Amino acid sequence: MTSLRHAWSALPSRLKILDPVAFSAEELRVLERLHARFEDRDAHTRLPIPIARFRADAVAAILAAARTLDDVATGSLDDDPFARAFAGDVDEIVRVLVPAARYRKGHFAHGRFTVPQPHGLHTDHSQEDPAAGGEPICIARIGTLGTHYVAGDYRTHDAGTQRLLAALRYWTAVPEGEPEAIFEALLARGTLRTIPVNHVVLMVAGNPAPNAQVTQHIAARPPAGGVHSAFFQRQYRLGLRPSP
Repeated sequence: MTSLRHAWSALPSRLKILDPVAFSAEELRVLERLHARFEDRDAHTRLPIPIARFRADAVAAILAAARTLDDVATGSLDDDPFARAFAGDVDEIVRVLVPAARYRKGHFAHGRFTVPQPHGLHTDHSQEDPAAGGEPICIARIGTLGTHYVAGDYRTHDAGTQRLLAALRYWTAVPEGEPEAIFEALLARGTLRTIPVNHVVLMVAGNPAPNAQVTQHIAARPPAGGVHSAFFQRQYRLGLRPSP
């Protein structure tokens, strides 16, 4: 799709703290499908895909601000200059990748992350819009606290793997072991994969729907004593595509 490639090559001059990444041939094929129609479950099974990286000076400044805090502060993307820049840049990027996307909600958090037990394996819902199926969402983590996600088509996992994933969802023990051990085993097996830090990734939010696979993900556990990091998230609803 020449128009997508051309628009992508023109992005850098419009961005403040992000740089678009170069896509592999397979990633570009997936993004072209989502550009044409985001409600594509098969394409969703190939997400997340990194779409941009933070510039080095932005990473340094974001981490410097996080290190001034001894706890985690949260807020909207209007509450922080870096969060505002992230929101503006991601809006520009998503406008190219998913023309039908319209901003729904977003937030950010930064500071010293210390909670030893992670929020279990989960998805980002659209509780304010029960009719919303799969929707675009972009997330990013800065520093060393990453995010892991369930790879591939969830329907292809065998019953044993489904049971292990349920254990992580509710963070509870099963006959195979404690959730910490299951977490490590699924990482080693490749069932869980890791989103690169200092990058923005495109994935799927929203509510269950036949034409959607909403991305299941889980935050990495911070080390003893905590780690300074930052997290950004911006979710979109699907509206009408703009006229050519």
